[in-house]
Amino acid sequence: MNLADSHVLVTGGAGLVGSHLAASLLDRGATVRVADDLSKGARDRVPDGAEFVEADMTDPDDVAAALSPDLDVVFHFAAYTDTNYDDDRELFEENTAMTYNVLDRMHEVGVDRIAFTSSSTVYGEAPRPTPEDYGPLEPISIYGSSKLADEGLISTHAHSYGLTAWVFRFANIVGPHQRGNVIPDFIEKLDDDPSELTILGDGRQEKSYMHVTECVDAIQHVVEHADDAYNVYNLGTRTTTSVTDIADIVSEELGVDPAYAYTGGDRGWTGDVPKMRLSIEKLVALGWEPSIESDAAVRRSARELIDEIVE
Repeated sequence: MNLADSHVLVTGGAGLVGSHLAASLLDRGATVRVADDLSKGARDRVPDGAEFVEADMTDPDDVAAALSPDLDVVFHFAAYTDTNYDDDRELFEENTAMTYNVLDRMHEVGVDRIAFTSSSTVYGEAPRPTPEDYGPLEPISIYGSSKLADEGLISTHAHSYGLTAWVFRFANIVGPHQRGNVIPDFIEKLDDDPSELTILGDGRQEKSYMHVTECVDAIQHVVEHADDAYNVYNLGTRTTTSVTDIADIVSEELGVDPAYAYTGGDRGWTGDVPKMRLSIEKLVALGWEPSIESDAAVRRSARELIDEIVE
């Protein structure tokens, strides 16, 4: 499909990826509606030119108000994203309720295209690099379980109810406006005390980091070029960055030299996958590959976030 002249809804469009996607789509000439409950996103992140609807995707009435039959595609990005969320049951039930409500409303009004942000956490602790056809999928966090359940709901609608779906399994996406992630966390800690930095785990956790601008570019490329009923694509980089390396990069960008205090163990929290790198060969075969590798994405994001966070 051609997104340039499309009418789209971005749920969670006041968050990190959603707000950047909305801005990119507007730049291309799309008509964009953003729906967000602002529980994590911020109203000022919604780009000028986008229609904004304050809506809770767990509420069917709010979903009905946001999702109209004139839409060409729904980018369903709304979700609780904290992998160490305090209430596991609430995280699972509300994430899956959002997706069910969106799909139910799409079926009701005849909107038949959806792009969904899943996660590398659906794979669990898998061999690296992990391809899209790896199985069985064995998530080790409730967040990963909720994303896998969402994928199941979308697959059912694609195979049984005529939906076209694009499912994106993300590496760690980083960039401006982000909070609650390792990079802004380190910046905030070092801004408060530049002499010492507490690092969860042993610092050897190693994952792929992708800059949000590359992420939204890849999403649009896949939606415009992959045309199966159900399309699953990993989004990430071919390289990884360790937590200690992130600490080094953030410290360098802040101009500080802290002592590191590790909490110990091979993972930062229960359900943390200590090492992750996704295969992106399927994405490359479709004609898109990242130009910013993992370390560079971390450094660029650190600079952007320091400008936002440090007074």
